[in-house]
Amino acid sequence: MRRIDPNRFHVATRGTSRQINRQIALTLISSHQPISRADLSRRMKMRRGAVGLLVQELLADCQIVEGTTGETARGRRPTMLYINTRSGSSVAIDIRASRTFLMLADLMGQPRSDIVSLPTAQEPKRLVTALARRIADLLKSHAGIVGACRGIGVVVPGMVDPGTGRVLHAPTLRWRNVDLQARLALATGLPVHVENSGRACALAQVWEARNVAARVRNLVFVSVSDGIGVGVVVNGELLRGRHNIAGEFAHMPLSIDGPRCSCGAIGCWEAHISNLATLTRYFGRPQERTSGDHAFTIDSLIARARSGDGKAAAALQASARYLGLGLGGIVNIIDPDCIFIGGEITTAWDLIESSVRTALGERALSPAAASTDIVIVSAEEHPRLRGAAMLVAAPTFAAPVVA
Repeated sequence: MRRIDPNRFHVATRGTSRQINRQIALTLISSHQPISRADLSRRMKMRRGAVGLLVQELLADCQIVEGTTGETARGRRPTMLYINTRSGSSVAIDIRASRTFLMLADLMGQPRSDIVSLPTAQEPKRLVTALARRIADLLKSHAGIVGACRGIGVVVPGMVDPGTGRVLHAPTLRWRNVDLQARLALATGLPVHVENSGRACALAQVWEARNVAARVRNLVFVSVSDGIGVGVVVNGELLRGRHNIAGEFAHMPLSIDGPRCSCGAIGCWEAHISNLATLTRYFGRPQERTSGDHAFTIDSLIARARSGDGKAAAALQASARYLGLGLGGIVNIIDPDCIFIGGEITTAWDLIESSVRTALGERALSPAAASTDIVIVSAEEHPRLRGAAMLVAAPTFAAPVVA
């Protein structure tokens, strides 16, 4: 149970219960669409007349639409309800150390355009200028195809102040105290939401109504890429902590004499399992981040491992073992229902799963913890971009805060 904070609360008003019921109706429609009024009434356990009024309000606000008629054994055929995904759109942006990716999404976070990318300029002002130009091009080329843009969602590999959208520290970008939200909003004239990439990925899983995350309340998302992003959801809510650094497992130490991490410390989990760490292990010398067409990437290394390159396979298996050891620490601390893993390394999951599981079992404090479900989110699902899109879409479905 959650205690009411006597210093921070919102008193329920006469319209609070109706507002909550509207959000419940929207969430159920998004989860079960197409759905009839009668089925919605049964799921909400409310009188059909009361649900009918809620539906009329949502139709009038263009948040839902009526679609095809359903089948019934007898009587009048029901008209089915859907979320109105065409009433608006969002721009999703995934900033990484090497490249930045953009796409348009609908109000359910589903892609509505091809993904475009550009090299990530290290200087924030240059990057914002380039992004504003690409955003304008995207919206212009899709005018009349998608609804009006409701905002921009941006995910970054670093710590973010959720109130201001300021990037407090992004080691792989070498950014500190960058006011990204205000700069991009000024350059585009659109509302901007900025979040840590791992947290955004976790958010996307929570709001993806039809996947396994909808059935769990405690989950962890681990994104393995240029760096490591981790998002933790406890009892259905993102874990942030007092200083907005809760869940930064990427910088927990695995060894006191390991490789130097981008954060400056020695032996961090990220320094052992990031794409750059795996490539460094393969070549036997530190690797620089490159984004050119002929760059040797983690995908190149995985391809070599599959073709019989023993050195590539060994580098991959070493990263797999460190990945499992870190997951063991997360399981012992959070004890989640499920762990989601995303990133390029997941394309080699058939090669590394056994090593990951073995290492996880070595660290987990009980057999049950060692068997924690692991769900792979493929790179083709673009979890970071989906997370960025949900930064704009999720507030539509979020429950009002009353305490």
